[in-house]
Amino acid sequence: MRVRPVRRRTLTQRTYFWPFVFLAPALIGFCVFTLYPAVASLALSFTNWNLNTAPKWAGLANYDRLVTDPTAIRVFWNTVYFTIVTVPVLLVIPLLLAIALNQNIAGVRFFRAAYFLPVISSMVAMSMVWQWMYNADFGLINWFLSLFGIHGPKWITSENWAMPAVMITSVWKNIGFNMMLFLAGLQGISTSYYEAAELDGANSVQKLWYITLPSLRPTTLFVTVITIINSFQVFDQVMVMTGGGPNRSSSVLVHYIYQNGFQFYKMGYASALGWALTLLVLILTLVQFRFNRSKGD
Repeated sequence: MRVRPVRRRTLTQRTYFWPFVFLAPALIGFCVFTLYPAVASLALSFTNWNLNTAPKWAGLANYDRLVTDPTAIRVFWNTVYFTIVTVPVLLVIPLLLAIALNQNIAGVRFFRAAYFLPVISSMVAMSMVWQWMYNADFGLINWFLSLFGIHGPKWITSENWAMPAVMITSVWKNIGFNMMLFLAGLQGISTSYYEAAELDGANSVQKLWYITLPSLRPTTLFVTVITIINSFQVFDQVMVMTGGGPNRSSSVLVHYIYQNGFQFYKMGYASALGWALTLLVLILTLVQFRFNRSKGD
């Protein structure tokens, strides 16, 4: 009996060839613009480099410095303050808006578009608009407050009000995005759950607590994680509206990283700060996943 020779498949016939061909542009872009800069910044974090001379090995000196640098500590707590205030607001208000706009009411599409419109607007452009609105002398906000006999603060030039001003702008910008995520999650909940609850005599609050919120747990986890990550990466509105001032009252971690790298030319220290921020965000994300898993058990 004659054995037929095994025919080798050509390269283009192999199952793994074409997937790599189509993925190659994205993979190349990821490696060149994300992976390589990340690895390079990790290496630079152990050096002193001012962009003009060759990097000099510094060991852990940059990491030792960031835990004793009073400015780094201050901007860290500013970032934590920003996160603690804005994240709960960006969870509760978008959820309530999503529930309201998930109803069959007149003009619901208009309101969805209106709340989502700031998301697609440029953060820099919107920050400039809000900077004008916050102006203590002729700003729209203080003019509106004056109608009620309230003397408005100096907002972005006040140490007490600069950070709240940035928070208000950030919340206004991001409410629509989180609202749409919650809205997508709500539309994925079967109406049969609510119909069964109504037959059992459940009211609106009971349906919200026992059906809506548990069913939205995956969506809530996702929204919480990305909102926390975004809060630790806040930069544009700080840079445009306040420049981190006055007296660093509104300066945050990413703003301080930018200053060290491109204003003070301390690339090694800026890289160390960047990796410290990365590690912090990673820990917070893992805690969120762990907490969600334990609640699921």
